[in-house]
Amino acid sequence: MPYIDTSKLAAPSNGVGTFNVAATTEVAPAGEGAFRTTCTVSKMSFDDPIVFPGQAGKSHLHTFFGNTGVNADSTPESLRTSGNSTCRGGIANRSAYWVPTMIDTKDGTPIVPDSIGVYYKMSLMGAAATNPIPTGLRMIAGDPNASAPHPDVFSMRFKCIGGPNNSNDQYGSVIPNCDVGATMWSEIFFPTCWDGVNLDSPDHKSHMSYGVLVPDPTSTQGWFMRVCPATHPVPIPSITFNVAYVVKELNAPKRWRLSSDNYDPSLPGGYSSHADWFNGWDATISNTWAKNCIQNLKDCHSHLLGDGRMMF
Repeated sequence: MPYIDTSKLAAPSNGVGTFNVAATTEVAPAGEGAFRTTCTVSKMSFDDPIVFPGQAGKSHLHTFFGNTGVNADSTPESLRTSGNSTCRGGIANRSAYWVPTMIDTKDGTPIVPDSIGVYYKMSLMGAAATNPIPTGLRMIAGDPNASAPHPDVFSMRFKCIGGPNNSNDQYGSVIPNCDVGATMWSEIFFPTCWDGVNLDSPDHKSHMSYGVLVPDPTSTQGWFMRVCPATHPVPIPSITFNVAYVVKELNAPKRWRLSSDNYDPSLPGGYSSHADWFNGWDATISNTWAKNCIQNLKDCHSHLLGDGRMMF
């Protein structure tokens, strides 16, 4: 794993402790069935309340967003009822979102992302079939032990956005050398099919599943479609993390590696990309955007709830 200068960890954020939901006259337009939210960094720490519950300092370094009180001892109840938030909506969204910290191997400096955008969209089974997120659900996407390209580049991927040489840049499995001023975008897709019973599992993945390919019965061209498997029949919103790092120095991304990149340093960084999501939403709010934005096929942008209210 890369050397980390712990004296340079990002200072913890105080977040906000207010329920930031208000009335609005803005109407959500028709869309694909989507709600989004944005958050800033809440802290960096060597905790992982999903993989190493109750074991402070056990994990590789993580960058956290959302609930400011998250630590190794966090539980579904503690997240829902305590801690401030660095997300839009304040404590209406006390969820915890975390990823391995990006490290500049020149001197071990942990890199602070500029933001995270979290997308909640209709499931692969369609808008009407998408269920609200279960209270207490947590899950992991990706493999922190990976040392080779992910078999599905549409699950974990990187891309340059902006910059004079990045306009045609493609998604890939490793950290790209983006131009100065461009944004290096790390994208992680979570599974969208739940087993309907377990809020977690021993490997923190088995209670969830990605869709499986089956023949599309409506296609005359032999196309396939993705559906939830019989073992995981409950579709929930498709959750995607989009973590943004603005490049400030020429060729700096060539030195970047994830804190979990525990493999030959001569290989490109980024293979171990993964993310953790721990539900801490106020259920009345998450149920509202699930119904009004996703099930009703609206585009609620990053603030609308679809019922005459907005998050700020």
